[in-house]
Amino acid sequence: MKRVRGFTLIEIMVALFITAILAVMAFEAMQQALNNRERVRAEGQRLRDVQLAVRTLVQDFSQLTPRPIREPLGEGFQPAMQARTTDAAEVTLTRGGWMNPAGLQRSTLQRVRYALRDGGLWRDYWLVLDAQLEPQPVSRQLLSGVSAFHVRFMNDGRTWQDGWPPPPLSGNPDERWLRWRPIAVEVTVELEDWGRITRIIEVAG
Repeated sequence: MKRVRGFTLIEIMVALFITAILAVMAFEAMQQALNNRERVRAEGQRLRDVQLAVRTLVQDFSQLTPRPIREPLGEGFQPAMQARTTDAAEVTLTRGGWMNPAGLQRSTLQRVRYALRDGGLWRDYWLVLDAQLEPQPVSRQLLSGVSAFHVRFMNDGRTWQDGWPPPPLSGNPDERWLRWRPIAVEVTVELEDWGRITRIIEVAG
C-alpha cells in the first residue's frame, strides 16, 4: 500500500507567505491604477476649465461694444470698457452678442466684469445695462488656483498700456472718450499649477 504524503507546516507557511506577498502587490498595483485614473480625470477637468475660461475671455473681449452705461448713483456715464490704470486686475466692459434662446424682453448687450478674488478668476455680469441704484451682479468663478490676472490694451497708435481708457487729451471726457475701444487686448493668467497663459485678442470693428 502506497503511503500518501501531505504538506508540512513549513511548506504551508511558505505558500501563505508567497500568497500574501502577491496579494499586497496586486492591491498596490490596483491602487496605483485607481490613483492614476483619478489624476488623469482631474487633469482632464482642469484642461476643460482652462479652455472654457480662455474661450469666454475671447468671446467677451472680441465682442466689445462701444456702449457706455449710466452711473448707478447720480449722473454721468461709465466708459464702454474700464480698467484701473495701476493694476488691471479688474476689467469691466460692455459686450454684444448676448444670446437669448428663451426670447426674453432684454437687450443683447451685456455688462461684464472680470476680477481676481480669493485665488480665483471671477466673471460677473449684470442683467440690466443701465440699472438704478447699486445692482448686484451674477457671479461665477471661471478658474481656481489663479495667482495673477493682468490685462493690457493696445491703443490706436499700437502702443500697449495697462489702463483703459487713456486719459482724455482735453481733460474733460466726452462721448468719444466714453466709447473708445482698444484695437487689441492682451490677457495674462498666472496659474499655480500650469504657470503663465497669455492670449492676445483682436477687438472686432
